[in-house]
Amino acid sequence: MAMDSLLLGSFSTPSLLTKGGNNWRRGNLKKFNFSGSYAAYNVSRFRAWNVREKHCCTGLQPSSLKHCTKGIETSISYQRPNKRFLVNAADGRPLESEPKNVLNSVKDSLDAFYRFSRPHTVIGTALSIVSVSLLAVEKLTDFSPLFFAGMLEAVAAALLMNIYIVGLNQLYDIDIDKVNKPYLPLASGEYSIQTGVMIVTSFSVLSFGLGWIVGSWPLFWALFISFALGTAYSINVPLLRWKRFALVAAMCILAVRAVIVQLAFFLHMQTHVFKRPAAFSRPLIFATAFMSFFSVVIALFKDIPDIDGDRIYGIRSFTVRLGQKRVFWICISLLEIAYTVALLVGASSGFLWSKVITVLGHTILASILWTNAKSVDLSSKAAITSFYMFIWKLFYAEYLLIPLVR
Repeated sequence: MAMDSLLLGSFSTPSLLTKGGNNWRRGNLKKFNFSGSYAAYNVSRFRAWNVREKHCCTGLQPSSLKHCTKGIETSISYQRPNKRFLVNAADGRPLESEPKNVLNSVKDSLDAFYRFSRPHTVIGTALSIVSVSLLAVEKLTDFSPLFFAGMLEAVAAALLMNIYIVGLNQLYDIDIDKVNKPYLPLASGEYSIQTGVMIVTSFSVLSFGLGWIVGSWPLFWALFISFALGTAYSINVPLLRWKRFALVAAMCILAVRAVIVQLAFFLHMQTHVFKRPAAFSRPLIFATAFMSFFSVVIALFKDIPDIDGDRIYGIRSFTVRLGQKRVFWICISLLEIAYTVALLVGASSGFLWSKVITVLGHTILASILWTNAKSVDLSSKAAITSFYMFIWKLFYAEYLLIPLVR
């Protein structure tokens, strides 16, 4: 309870304020200060003041005010045009500040976790599993509750593991990310190391737990291999932290994004959900081959905007070795080759609808890629990062076309 509020509320008679006490009033009312948002109100603007007090002492003189502080409860009501307010002068916090603070805290927490989860990888993982699951569909009756349940189990377990992998990488890249990605929660200090460890540990346990409950061996092995490669990629112990070696780092990403996602999750749907024998169809082989190109491009391109931090901390990426411009155009060339192969595969389809959609779709994507690549300012980190996100959008678009390849 503020002392100024106590002083104002402890007068039992009006004599000090109205007669014989004008000098004391002028000298001391100016000193009254109401904390929080109430300080913004000027006494001269109030139309009326009503002071209600309940205190333990009566008949006090100014000299004895300091001895009566216990048991006083003061509230001040004041009226402005068309409005009436009731303020507890003993409370220094603005009204409704607590709900707003809670809401802002929740928003900040969600935003930090959103950035921590690296949403572009989360979207890519979810789309890829849905797309590959559709490759296992042979007839319309396959679209059953069993199919959707099996697909959702795979997506949920994979997303949990995805967050473990990207979170572990951030834990071991805090200093690098302070240069390359200072907006990430660990690099910015929004998350402590203990918080990061708690998140990655709990998400890995949840992922394996869900995979075990589902009882699908293809799903469980997909999670285990992703866990092993993701750990070896990031963790800084002897013989590991494979991200230091450009070729090995690219192979890790290729193995997970191109091979494990395509084959293991297809087998999960084919053998565990539909109870059919394992079979590698033409669309599945195409998806694996095409995504091998794409995964290599992602592995190479992600280091282009990160060249400064990688060079400082001894990460010998291809960008550090060859330069940004050369690696950029290598990536563009690999993607254009992949689109050319996709055109040939689409043109050879025995289904007219598949032929038209896949040829037209890949032609459009290849043209958009080339047009955007020519306009990128390679001296601007922001422009390169923006184009890297554009590469991920092409990655998403491809997974929309893959189920239509027949």
